[in-house]
Amino acid sequence: MSKAFNEACQIYGSMEVNRVGGSFHIAPGQSFSINHVHVHDVQPFSSSSFNTSHHIRHLSFGRTIQGVTNPIDGIDVIAHEGATMFQYYIKIVPTTYVRRDGAILQTNQFSVTKHQKSVSIMTGDSGMPGIFFSYELAPVMVKISEKEKSFGHFATNVCAIIGGVFTVASLIDAFIYRSIKAIQKKIEIGKVN
Repeated sequence: MSKAFNEACQIYGSMEVNRVGGSFHIAPGQSFSINHVHVHDVQPFSSSSFNTSHHIRHLSFGRTIQGVTNPIDGIDVIAHEGATMFQYYIKIVPTTYVRRDGAILQTNQFSVTKHQKSVSIMTGDSGMPGIFFSYELAPVMVKISEKEKSFGHFATNVCAIIGGVFTVASLIDAFIYRSIKAIQKKIEIGKVN
């Protein structure tokens, strides 16, 4: 058992789930059911030396969109207090991505809220060490469409920028011209030393 406390593991895979809220977890100990409730025997893992630090390389719900990074991709989480329970609450937003060529990608985006707490059977803390993910689907959907802009749109934007620069330059020129004229007038009548 002492050797197990110094080891680490890599977990990867995929799951197909119904389009309703749910949860999944990674926790130590033998799992079993009591009265249709999923539980783990964590007695051997309740010491403060059990470490649930983890690195999440990638987590997604559905196919990935090129160039979009998910909120917890690449994070490192360190358990500073021994046996720690990490909880990730995930809000999933169904997303339709329409490319310029008309191809449609049905996927999901999500946001995450993370909580952590130390757990110890010895002190009566509730919970168990591990990494827990709870997710729910938002009742709204996002549609992202790529659109090609015409040369006319580009030309209009360039003309608007040039017009804006010309207008600002004209205002600055008029302000400087009037300021110089006012100073010259004061000098002529002798009000400026």
